[in-house]
Amino acid sequence: MPRKARIVKHIMIAKHKFILEIYLALEGHRDISWEIFPYNNDASLYAFSNKQRLENIVEKKYLYENTKV
Repeated sequence: MPRKARIVKHIMIAKHKFILEIYLALEGHRDISWEIFPYNNDASLYAFSNKQRLENIVEKKYLYENTKV
């Protein structure tokens, strides 16, 4: 995968650290694909119990721009 097709960010959500990988150009996908990796066991337990909340936060804050003009 080319270097520019992947963006890696270190983020913190609710006092838990995660690594966010954003894949810009995957074959067969029209939308942006992303994965989140926890730093430690506490972060993984938080991610497991708050999947939908974590997904909403990542999509609002880190993936899509705010379109208010």
